[in-house]
Amino acid sequence: MVEVDVKRLEEGFGNKPAVNEEDHKKDDLISTEKVVNKSDGGSGDAIDHVEEKKAVSAPLAVEQIKGEEEQPPQVKQKSNRVATLDAFRGLTIVVMILVDDAGGAYAHIDHSPWNGCTLADFVMPFFLFIVGVAIALALKRIPKTSDAIKKIILRTIKLLFWGIILQGGYSHAPYDLVYGVDMKQIRWFGILQRIALVYFVVALIETLTTKFRPTVLESGPLSIFTAYRWQWIGGFVAFLVYMITTFSLYVPDWSFVVHHDDGSAEKYLVECGMRGHLGPGCNAVGYVDRQVWGINHLYNQPVWSRLKACTLSSPSAGPFRKGAPSWCRGPFEPEGLLSSISAILSGTIGIHYGHILIHFKGHAERLKQWVSMGLVLIIIGIILHFTDGIPINKQLYSFSYVCFTAGAAGLVFSGFYLLIDVWGCRTPFLFLEWIGMNAMLVFVMAAQGIFAGFVNGWYYESTNNTLVYWIQKHVFNNVWHSERLGTLLYVIFAEITFWGVVSGILHKLGIYWKL
Repeated sequence: MVEVDVKRLEEGFGNKPAVNEEDHKKDDLISTEKVVNKSDGGSGDAIDHVEEKKAVSAPLAVEQIKGEEEQPPQVKQKSNRVATLDAFRGLTIVVMILVDDAGGAYAHIDHSPWNGCTLADFVMPFFLFIVGVAIALALKRIPKTSDAIKKIILRTIKLLFWGIILQGGYSHAPYDLVYGVDMKQIRWFGILQRIALVYFVVALIETLTTKFRPTVLESGPLSIFTAYRWQWIGGFVAFLVYMITTFSLYVPDWSFVVHHDDGSAEKYLVECGMRGHLGPGCNAVGYVDRQVWGINHLYNQPVWSRLKACTLSSPSAGPFRKGAPSWCRGPFEPEGLLSSISAILSGTIGIHYGHILIHFKGHAERLKQWVSMGLVLIIIGIILHFTDGIPINKQLYSFSYVCFTAGAAGLVFSGFYLLIDVWGCRTPFLFLEWIGMNAMLVFVMAAQGIFAGFVNGWYYESTNNTLVYWIQKHVFNNVWHSERLGTLLYVIFAEITFWGVVSGILHKLGIYWKL
């Protein structure tokens, strides 16, 4: 019987062996502590990988029990870490690489030009969702509020710094072998900056409201919501700010200047003078960014230029059609300030999923909570979109977009949890776990093209004659006699598979990029 119980402990099932009072007269000192296990992966981005590890704090007393074998020495359980967190984060990075580098060849997986939702449009909300889930777990192990606040501020600053370096215009990788940015043109907001804002707000609310919530949930289907009411209040405030500003702010006419390669410049005027408009040129989201950051500090290649109103090549990029509206050539910040305020809701929904993971110990109950909420969110998003109430729009980060993508994230997360952590089907998803453990490294080196830019720096006679270009042309494009298919295969094998292998090696070596 003792051997069976020891085996259950080693398999991570849990509790100390059950013996009767007559056969067992000594106490086991068992403590539960939260640790970060380096061998199971460090933090790959702005998120801590947190696990629960039960360890026997003292060896069992050595004494002979009548007719029984001596109790075994100290036994440690296997990790109870939720592998789904890393796999989901890895999946998001993989999809980002795929749509960024193959989206030009396959426009239907690239960002939707305006209303609608494609594969690329799931990346940002999936990032924010998993940030929220991880916040709930990570902050549990920091007992002092002051320490938690310091960590939140420091991490936010790091994210802002890397965001400006990578997407502010300083880096021109992988194609241009130059660096530096004109401060009159620097782009202040981007992917990491949005993640920083959402992380800061959601994590700060989680930390500051610790003393205002019960340690044990009350009975009832809404107890998980009432226990964390302040998180939902914060999300609701963000929702109100976004909705009121979007539909009530007056947007006047605006103009911009386009500088051509031959040195000439051309000025364009966009006529607006309206409120509550959700079209490309005259929405409040763009107006706020033009006023806060300045028109020269916005993204100058917006996806709306692929609309049918702008080009005959739609949904692919192409030359502007004759008589295209002036706003087709205008700048627009897809990760702007007002839309990032709306994005706080994605993080709020994510942290709710993390709270469920903490408080509900049974797999069935967790999945019930997750799947039901995911379905409700998707239904809300679809209804709002197809009734023309609030269209699903990534560029505006509309409320229907928040609901639809957060619901999809919840269902994908639930599916991963069922496959990996419940059924134990972990092997097929190991490469996603490895990438998720080093998400920041893969994001910088692969998604932002830093590694490819480094390789391109070693060229022969011409900057177009590098190892990267040679592999693309001779190993993929020429072999398959298709630049389109060759591009896709290059992304799958030379980028995603390559960085999956690299991440696996780094995991075995215990090397992780932490923020």
